[in-house]
Amino acid sequence: MKPNETLQLRVVQQLDWEPSVNAANIGVKVKDGVVTLEGDVPNYAEKFAAVRVTKAVYGVKGLADELQVKLHASFERTDADIAKSALQMLVWDTVVPKDHVKVMVRDGWMTLEGEVDWEYQRTNAERAVRHLSGVKGVVNAVTLKHRAVPADVKAKIELALKRSAESDAQNISVEMHEGTATLSGNVHTFAARDEAALAAWAAPGVRMVTDHITVTTDFGVR
Repeated sequence: MKPNETLQLRVVQQLDWEPSVNAANIGVKVKDGVVTLEGDVPNYAEKFAAVRVTKAVYGVKGLADELQVKLHASFERTDADIAKSALQMLVWDTVVPKDHVKVMVRDGWMTLEGEVDWEYQRTNAERAVRHLSGVKGVVNAVTLKHRAVPADVKAKIELALKRSAESDAQNISVEMHEGTATLSGNVHTFAARDEAALAAWAAPGVRMVTDHITVTTDFGVR
């Protein structure tokens, strides 16, 4: 079996294994390690899950998400109703600072805006609303507040990389400039690339992470 066919089979099997995804509705194409997901899914949560499990497959170097959310008539809701539910979810979430995130919804697409202290708060705001019925997509436009950047933040990020992605940390370099951490180098999996970005986001004073890491793996060997 050719490498692209092998990787395609792995992705299809992984989607089929994931209980929150109906793999029958998703088409998978592969070219040179880049996976394209196509088809219609009934909600945004399933679309998100399909992307998440695909990125975890060994050999995936890139991902094109062309999945479309096609809501069943019973799940159609007005934008106002979706926005009201989203605001309530944010109020209930103890991680997201109260009244720091605003919600706008248009044609089922939700945009989150506002300013928080940490990336984990920004991420959690999106996590709190992505499973709401009627949501077709979420754009997270929440930003991070300006904070002082410690002089040793570069060293702190490098140590964090060794803890969270130990096998690939030696291949990742970090550069800091005015609150932006730029990561470059090579890792063996898409998951390791995501872990590296999370490690950088956790550093105090980091307001932006520029990810130039590439996934270099022979997806036809394993």
